[in-house]
Amino acid sequence: MSTDPIIPMTVGIDALAQRVHEIHEADPGLVIALTGSVASGKSTLARHLEQSLEPRLSVETVSTDGFLFMTQYLRDNGLFERKGFPETYDYPAMQAAIASVRAEPTNFPGYSHITFDPDPALTRTVQPSDVVILEGLGFRPRSDDGAPNEPDVLIYLDAELEHIEGWYLERFLRFWHAAEHDPTSFYAQFRHMSEPELIEFAKSVWAGINLPNLENHIMPMRAHADLVVKKDADHAITITHDRWAHSA
Repeated sequence: MSTDPIIPMTVGIDALAQRVHEIHEADPGLVIALTGSVASGKSTLARHLEQSLEPRLSVETVSTDGFLFMTQYLRDNGLFERKGFPETYDYPAMQAAIASVRAEPTNFPGYSHITFDPDPALTRTVQPSDVVILEGLGFRPRSDDGAPNEPDVLIYLDAELEHIEGWYLERFLRFWHAAEHDPTSFYAQFRHMSEPELIEFAKSVWAGINLPNLENHIMPMRAHADLVVKKDADHAITITHDRWAHSA
């Protein structure tokens, strides 16, 4: 489930789509992993990439968020403060879904950013397609043998830390405001705070959870990426690393 507003991303998206199209021609039936920091705009980039690839290619886009363990499970196992870290994802289930979607319609679990939990009602059946874009976190470096339960291509969405933190705070505030009339929202528990208090709290969450996860687990994936895409403060993107071009 996407949580990001539709943001214009015209600069660079055509070049990225063309590159993915060229990779598909050499390797049909692509499963692409699109990863990067929390709040970096992965969902938005995935939607723009899907729109740019169609109708030349059939494309399915789905988030990895549904593979997160339930909040209660994380609390029971002392993992709630590490939500989004690799150990909070059901990685074997993700691998099984990747292998399955190559050959047959496959159910991918959905996630609600309102309740902050996987939601069975949001489960999606994803069809085998020319390109399946799996965006989110929870990925690990691929093995050398190109196993069918791993993505074929890894795209890393990069950005300056100050921009990512700003986007994270904007998103946190957006959910907080939306929770004013929704007591079921995870963010309703913070409605007693003033906006300045909320911002300071969100900054502490960023510094204590999301930044360490980015630096220790997400950012290292950039070194394994086939394509690195850099997003600037205005949300324009540029391909800054292309493994195939680099090795040519």
